[in-house]
This record gives sequence, C-alpha cells and structure tokens, in this order.
Amino acid sequence: MTDALALLNSVFGYPAFRGNQRAIIERLAGGGDCLVLMPTGGGKSLCYQIPALLRPGCGIVVSPLIALMRDQVAALEEAGVRAAFLNSTLDVQTASRIEAALLKGELDLLYIAPERLLAARTMDLLKCARIALIAIDEAHCVSQWGHDFRPEYGALGVLAQAFPGIPRIALTATADDLTRREIIDKLELAQAETYLASFDRPNIRYTVAPRGLAKSGGAHAQLIDFLTEHHQGHAGIVYRISRAKTEETARFLNQNGFPCLPYHAGLDAATREDTQTRFSNEPDLVVAATIAFGMGIDKPDVRFVAHLDLPRNIEAYYQETGRAGRDGTPADAWMTYGMSDIVSQRRMIEESEGADAFKRVAQQKLDALVGLAESAGCRRVRLLSYFGESSVPCGNCDNCLNPPITFDGTELAQKALSAVYRTGQRFGAGHVIDVLLGRDTERAQSLGHNTLPTFGIGRDAGEGQWRTVLRQLVALGFLRADSEAYGALKLEDAARGVLKGETSVQLREESAAPARAKASRQSRKRAKDRSGSGSWPAIPIEADTAEGALFQALRAWRADVAREHGVPAFVVLHDSTLAAIAAAKPDSLSGLRAISGIGDAKLARYGVQLLEVTSAQPGS
Repeated sequence: MTDALALLNSVFGYPAFRGNQRAIIERLAGGGDCLVLMPTGGGKSLCYQIPALLRPGCGIVVSPLIALMRDQVAALEEAGVRAAFLNSTLDVQTASRIEAALLKGELDLLYIAPERLLAARTMDLLKCARIALIAIDEAHCVSQWGHDFRPEYGALGVLAQAFPGIPRIALTATADDLTRREIIDKLELAQAETYLASFDRPNIRYTVAPRGLAKSGGAHAQLIDFLTEHHQGHAGIVYRISRAKTEETARFLNQNGFPCLPYHAGLDAATREDTQTRFSNEPDLVVAATIAFGMGIDKPDVRFVAHLDLPRNIEAYYQETGRAGRDGTPADAWMTYGMSDIVSQRRMIEESEGADAFKRVAQQKLDALVGLAESAGCRRVRLLSYFGESSVPCGNCDNCLNPPITFDGTELAQKALSAVYRTGQRFGAGHVIDVLLGRDTERAQSLGHNTLPTFGIGRDAGEGQWRTVLRQLVALGFLRADSEAYGALKLEDAARGVLKGETSVQLREESAAPARAKASRQSRKRAKDRSGSGSWPAIPIEADTAEGALFQALRAWRADVAREHGVPAFVVLHDSTLAAIAAAKPDSLSGLRAISGIGDAKLARYGVQLLEVTSAQPGS
C-alpha cells in the first residue's frame, strides 16, 4: 500500500486516500473481488485505476456510455496514464492500433462498452492479452430492479468463467439491498467483499415543492423563480419525463434568459454528441433532458439538478441528483411534482412488460419516493434510511431550513375519503374537488352528484388545499390514483379506519413557497463536518478580491489549454484545484506540487505556465 499511496500522489496529485478506498485497493491489487457502493464524486474510479497500475497487465473497464469513456480517458492521459477506449466512434485503423497496443502491453487501462466486450472477437482479443483486472462500472445496470437496466449487462457473468483468476470489481453509486443481491448473483461475485460507503452527499441541498406554488403558477414558473434566485449563470440539468417536455422546457428557458439545450434519444447522434461536448465545456449551459442524459457526464461543477416530473424511484432520484456538486461544493437538488406524476408513473409500471413481481416491486419503490417527497422531516434522513443508513437531521434541506407545519387533518381526510366513496371511486381529483366545493357543474348534475350528502361539505377549504389533501392522502396510503382508470381515486384498506374515526391523520400545511432560508452557521458547520471538508464553501471565491481575480485568471488560462487540447476544462484541472492555487499563491514548482490535484505529469506539463499566471496577478 506504500506503492498505492505513492501512485495516488505522483499520478493523481492527492495526498491521502478517502473513506474505504485504501481497503478496496488493497483487496483488488491482491487479487480479490469487490462490490463497491460509493456515492457520485466519492472517488470510485481510483479504486480500480490504482490497482490496474499496480498489477501487471492492462485493466479492462466496462463502461456504459461513450461520453464517460472519452472524458475518463482524457483525464487519465492528462495525468500521464496510458489509457484508451474501444467503442463505435473509432474508425477501423484507430481501433486496430489500440488493439495492437493492448497485445504489446502498452496500455494501463482500456475502457470498453459491454456490447463490444461480449463480442466473440473482443473476447478472443482479451484472452490473448495480459489482463490486470476487470472493472464493471455502473453495475446497477445489471439489475431488473434498478433504474438503468441494460440487458447486455446481464451477460457479464461470463467474465468469471472466461477469465478465471483475474480479480473483478463491480461499482455503483446507488443500489438498495435487492439490487445488490442481483448484482452479486448476475456477475457471479459470491466471493466478493462488499464495501458500502456512506450515501450522504452533504453538499447537496434537497428541496421538494408541490407543483403550482409559484407566484405565477405552473412548474416552469416555479423553475424560473428557483433559477433566478439561486442559479443565474450556473450549469445544471433539468430532467423531464418525455422528449416533448424536454423540448418545451428548453424553449421556455431560452426565452427567459437561461441558455438551454434539449437532450433525448430522439435526437440524432451528432446533435447529442455536440450537446454533451458543449455542456462539458460551457460554464453556464443548462440541459433539459430525459434520463438518457447524465450517466456518462463527469462534469464536476454542475450546480443544480432539477426534476419537473417525478422520477421512477429513489434510486433514480439519487443517481440523477448525484450529477450535482461532484466537486464537493454547494449544489441543489430541486424537484416539483403533483398528483398527475403519480398517475403517470403508475401507468408506466402497469403498461410495462415486466412480470407481476417486477410490477409489485416497482410500485413499492414508487411509494417510497412519494413518501420522501411528502415527508415533513429531514429529507436527508429519509433518503439515507432507504439505503439502510442512519443519520441525524442535516440542517441543510428545505424541511430543516423551513420546518413545515403539521396539523390534525382527520376531519379533512374524512370529508375527502367520503366524497371519493360517494362518487363511486370512478373519478379523478378534479371532479371530487368539485363535489367537495359544491360546484353545480353539468357533470355533477348529469350524474346526480349534486344531491349527494358530501356535495358542498368542503366549502370551508379552497381548491388548492383540497388538491394538497388528496395528494397527501395518496402519499399516506389512504387513497390510490388508479392508472388504469385515468387517475380515478380509489380507497385503500387503510381508509376504513379513518372513516370510522379509529385512525387520525396528520397533514402538512402548504402555502406559497417561502424564500429559501440561508443555512445557519450551525447547519453549515454540521454540513462541513459531515463532508469532512476543510472549508465551506471552497468555491466560489469572492470575485472582488485578489484571490478571486487570480482564480478567474487561472480559469481563463485553463479554458485556453482545454481548447488547445480538445478536452473539457475540468479534465485539465478541477475548479477546486484552481481555488487552492489562488488561495496558496505558490511561487515555486515545489509549492505548486503540494496542491491537491497536481501530480507529476501535470506539474511537468503545466507548472511553469501556472506560476506565470500567479506571478502576473497584482499582490502575488
């Protein structure tokens, strides 16, 4: 492990391992198998990159997306590591050259897509090469219970028989217990040691806003309010449920002064590639996307991830929000949703081709996410609890900063449930609310609902409050929005106790969304302690200081270098490294080498230039 630490410092420029990186590297370098669950930004890639450099031969990395391969290989090459990838973007001559380099022992790491890896020709090639280890990244893709199921991943179990004695490591940022068991089974990792890091991302602030609370109404209006107040000029991702909605959101954001590109599977490959490249390189670009976008994005300075539609489950939510704040500095995970989202997700589950068991699990996972969205307690505690991790209130989510008011809503619940029952459990929220408010609509008249005992019993509350009550009753398991009956509300068994007065119901009070409170000094300290960070926040630096001026000068230099090399700016140096340089103002190569993130190769390549930038700034 002395050699491993030396590599960590000399190649990657980091002074020490984090968390259980050391134990993972020691086991893999020693020939043992591993299953690693570590949050996005936690340093998963080092867990196989360093053993690949320690062991004889080339490390093979199974990676699901082209963009991810490209950025990781570029970053390794910048650090002086002999790395390459094999995927469909390469011409025959380039692919042949890389295959020859593998056979000659001239590569340290080779990234391959699962489809290409499993091709007979590639398997024969690898059997002729000296293989150090096999790493299967984004391993949750193997699981039918996961959120990014890829059928080709399910066949990767053959690697155990094809390459006996070669250590394998499966890595993912998110997997509940059911998914973990399937990863072990499908990949034949029964002898693997499991390493479970904390799922906590303390720098991310989680916020959930029921749809329609913005001053001007609507999800887009809420998004603009959020971005205008907190994220002017920042890069971010807005997830939508469909291609049409991504296009609609992109148009809306562009019209309102936020540069935005759409991304979905309906766009041609060249357009998608251009969007990913621009997003990696431009500091203020927003992408409105379906879930097809994100898994291959290695951009560290995404300042927010917004969901305008409910994700499928907590794993998907965690994975997608994990794109934010990979650099460890403050970022936002913001979501708005409504009853229609629950109906849509239920319909997608029911219409899927999965077996009944799959649908049951999918519904349970959706229920858990709705419970998170409706929770009156700390979001982070609820989120971590889902993954089997205990924690204390974070002081940095919306519910901690603006604690919701709860009240005894039993009487409101009884009225709502009675209206659903009396109308035959055949109608959605709109008609049920009309009956509660006593609206003598044409529909109510034709159905005779204007003569029901429940007609008008809810006039003491407004339409908005009734929508909130019905949504919460669904989340609490007293009502079900039937996807097969166009969202018709139906009573669950638990409703009987409420109607009989045997069960009380606590509801949360909702009003127009308050301005986001600033984290108190105590909550910032708590977040800093949880992250292990030495400062909060490390970035951004105040622009009107000498340190800020140097930071911006370093970013300008980095942008020029990135353009010259044809790589994203963060591949050259992360913002956190530039911030550390701006703070320390080193005046020698040795002083620069002491900065985290600057290894030997980057010092040799950029050291003199960096010192020229720092010395040219006033006060340096």
